[in-house]
Amino acid sequence: MKILVCISNVPDTTSKITFTNNNSEFNDAGVQYIINPYDEIALSKAIDLVHGGANGTVTVINVGDVAAEPTIRKALAIGADHAIRVNATPKDAWFVANQIAEYAKANHFDLILTGRESIDYNGAQVPATLGELLSIPSVSIAKKLTIEGNEATIEREIEGGKEVLTANLPVVVGTAEGVAEPKIPNMRGIMGARSKPLEVIEPIQVEALTSFNHYETPATRGNVKLIAESNVNELVNLLHTEAKVI
Repeated sequence: MKILVCISNVPDTTSKITFTNNNSEFNDAGVQYIINPYDEIALSKAIDLVHGGANGTVTVINVGDVAAEPTIRKALAIGADHAIRVNATPKDAWFVANQIAEYAKANHFDLILTGRESIDYNGAQVPATLGELLSIPSVSIAKKLTIEGNEATIEREIEGGKEVLTANLPVVVGTAEGVAEPKIPNMRGIMGARSKPLEVIEPIQVEALTSFNHYETPATRGNVKLIAESNVNELVNLLHTEAKVI
């Protein structure tokens, strides 16, 4: 089985986020980057499948510049066999999905795993877009994934219960918590990652469908006003005139 795992290079959740150039660009000075946590779950599941008897290979792919290579090397240290870096700044989900789809078309994969979303933009668009571009099924927010022969069984939560789907391979699956436990690279994996292949390929041209105007940080919390439970009229007035929610 050949498995392709899509990984993003995202800021650590403990990093302080600021913007530059009149709030139009992300300021990455001093920011620590990590593998997107949902993508790390996907990678761990891919390794479990291969080591669990699938007798295959795991390739990771990232759309990013050279600064993403430490993150890619960590994926290799965790257990991936090969790595691909598409040498481009990830502009949006449409751009990223097209780059990955182009590589996947030229190199047949039985299973493509992604995280449910990246923790920086939280768009959750890549899995479905990939499936559409490759004309294969895609299922996102998967909580459980099993492979038997040429069939994938995917379980995901829906409102009021759970949904169990089956699909013939190849399929794209966007993973969430529960699919696998993230793995920690050991010393042998870290040393071995240095000699594993990391191929850099150039991007294809993709028509831009979106543009970013500026970024905003969440508004600071205002002072709390306490209203006596008997003063309903004042509460309604403040909700209307100050909070502007009614």
